This record gives sequence, structure tokens and C-alpha cells, in this order.
Amino acid sequence: MYINFLVQLKNAVRAGKRGTKTPYTAMDLAVAKVLARHGFLKNVEVKGRAPKKIIEVEFNAERPIRDFRWKSTPSVARYGGYRNLRSVKQGHGLLVLTTPKGILAGHEARKEKVGGQLLFEVW
Repeated sequence: MYINFLVQLKNAVRAGKRGTKTPYTAMDLAVAKVLARHGFLKNVEVKGRAPKKIIEVEFNAERPIRDFRWKSTPSVARYGGYRNLRSVKQGHGLLVLTTPKGILAGHEARKEKVGGQLLFEVW
């Protein structure tokens, strides 16, 4: 699940690593692509074949992942409409949510006029 993926990313950044490898899941790949699209990750690649697929991630030193906050957990799901989505840390952070159009950042969901389950905030 994406929770383990984010914790692994944050720990690798804090340890001073240039990148990390994680087991492949479609949700983790979608989250990694959103983070890469918004400058938190430099490069995202899928390597290997089916039972041993991995996601290789290279960090962006100019915009490291400092921290994140869960908005939904496996036991409590929180939802928001596109009108209620606000910026994170005065625009320096990113809200990630899952919508009918896929995993999107908060400002992309507002632009597409779709709401969904709030996953996490990252800055």
C-alpha cells in the first residue's frame, strides 16, 4: 500500500540516499508518478517482470520530501469535493487524492472538477 511506500521514501531521503527501490504495486506507481510530475522525485522507473517487479525512484535534491501527513487511513477514509480542496503549506506542498480520473494532485482535481478520497499531503 502507498503508506509503506511513502514512509520508505521519507526514510531514504533523511538517510541521505540518492534513490531507493520498492516492490511494485499499481497504487505505488501512480503515487510516484504524481510526485515526479510535481518535482519531488526526479525519475521513476519500473524494472523486472511479474513476481519480482520493482519501482526505482531517484530523488530530486532541489525539492526533497520533508514530511507528509495522512488524510485517510485504512480504517478511516476522508473524502472531499473539488470546491473544498485547499493548497498545502501556502502552495509549497501537495495534496494527493484518488478520483474517478485516477490519482491526482489537489490543484489538478480542482481543474478537472472532480473530488475523491484524500490520501495524503506532502511537503
